[in-house]
Amino acid sequence: MVEYRFHHHPIYRRLLEHAGRMNGPDCHLGRLAAAPRRLDAFSATGGGVFYDYSRQRVDGAIMDLLLELAGEAEVERQFAAMAAGEKVNVTENRAALHMAARSFSSTPVMVDGRDAKADLHNVLEQIRLFSTAVHQGEITGGTGQPFSHVVVVGIGGSYLGTEFVACALEAFADKGFTLDFLANVDIHNFAAVWLRIVPEKTLWVVISKSYTTVETMANEDLIRRHMEAAGLNPSQHMVTVTSKGSPGDRGAGRELAAFHMFDFIGGRYSVTSAVGGVPLSLYLGFERFERFLKGAEEMDRHARKAPPSANLPLIAALIGVWNTSFLGYPQTAIVPYAFPLRKLAAHIQQLNMESNGKSVDASGRKLDEPAGTMIFGEPGTNAQHSFFQLAHQGKAFPIDFIGVLNPQTQLDEGKFKGVGHQQELWANLLAQSTALASGASNDDPARSFSGNRPSSTIVVEDLESESVGRLLAFYEAKTIFEAFVWGINPFDQFGVELGKVTAGKLRTEMAARNRDSGHDFSEVDPINRRYLQMLFNGRLA
Repeated sequence: MVEYRFHHHPIYRRLLEHAGRMNGPDCHLGRLAAAPRRLDAFSATGGGVFYDYSRQRVDGAIMDLLLELAGEAEVERQFAAMAAGEKVNVTENRAALHMAARSFSSTPVMVDGRDAKADLHNVLEQIRLFSTAVHQGEITGGTGQPFSHVVVVGIGGSYLGTEFVACALEAFADKGFTLDFLANVDIHNFAAVWLRIVPEKTLWVVISKSYTTVETMANEDLIRRHMEAAGLNPSQHMVTVTSKGSPGDRGAGRELAAFHMFDFIGGRYSVTSAVGGVPLSLYLGFERFERFLKGAEEMDRHARKAPPSANLPLIAALIGVWNTSFLGYPQTAIVPYAFPLRKLAAHIQQLNMESNGKSVDASGRKLDEPAGTMIFGEPGTNAQHSFFQLAHQGKAFPIDFIGVLNPQTQLDEGKFKGVGHQQELWANLLAQSTALASGASNDDPARSFSGNRPSSTIVVEDLESESVGRLLAFYEAKTIFEAFVWGINPFDQFGVELGKVTAGKLRTEMAARNRDSGHDFSEVDPINRRYLQMLFNGRLA
């Protein structure tokens, strides 16, 4: 059997030929989308989500080849192996069990002779008991006042997914809590949070797997200093989410509780673990967090069991690979026509780019061209007044449009120009995908639109907890399927390390200057030496 390598596979070369064919006038999206029964042939429903790719630059022959390529890459086998606890993170010799964190089946998942699901369910029960005790006033701060403000202290995957879910479901946050995020080491972030809280009523949730992440530990130190200065014992206002045995694992009684996270769940996949579970259960209530998990589980089942031709995240992944590696689009936008989903793009940006921004395959061999796409986005209709000029007349990029049939709020919308706000939103969503595909000619070149600009439309019935879970799991599975087609490992992230190492060297130089005002940075390269001098002088000259 010939080993699968994406860029060297015969199907890859055949798809390149089809990519050239798609540039012909007969394959313009306006013509493709107008074909009879186009939507029926290029859409699917599953896991509580409708996925429409009728306005992507594909036809039946291309989809057949992409599905054949997925078969050659053995994506179904790899996905099943991941779900079963095999160590699919080959570079770090780890399993990837984010789906086990939201699995309610009784089937164990064994890793190194231990049932990982049992450990995850124990933590979930700990979260339920803790959040309930906080809501009932049984656990309070040091002065006896009930908590009313939660601050998540963590960066990257320790907060982005939680922030997305919290914003998506804030309409249901009825537990009397506000939620803030202290992610950046920038002092402005801390100052803004500190001004908004009442320290006596604040619970800090410090999230770090190793409990050595520099930004998070710097913020944890600053929190302790300011809480003590306010006459409060930080240990009575702090919980941690960290790995077992780390410095933050109930060290010397330094926090109210510690919730364990595990090395088989990476940060960007961790919102359904204790990373999201602790703050979201406090903010929304445990019952809503559990419903969110069950929605994610529903999409997980679909991703595992649906046949490839009807598997939504797999089809979306194949479209992503097609757009990136064959049609040459370097960016992808996510534009949800739902304000509660305003933080979705930021989360998927990290999820996808940190997973799939790779230059070598899973065996360490250099790829012929790097994998991955740049992700960005804003909610509609805001995005239309931000970057849609470029979307329509500049360099093209694919877009994921997301529509919600039933809004969270039941406010009286009234009628403006004969329609309500929800209908107006949908008019714009449908208009944008239509116009991008079809374009419009005009005698004035400045008013002419070439069209042929691809998009998909994703629809959910509502934005209840389950639907948000489904969307999350859809994008997680899509990201992983893309990686399996490209032949890369979506679970490591060595690309973030070099900057950390370089920052450490510069930090050492800064610390030396703090100890000795005569330290002249003579060992630093000339460019960075100039910047360090500017920083310590506080002026440009």
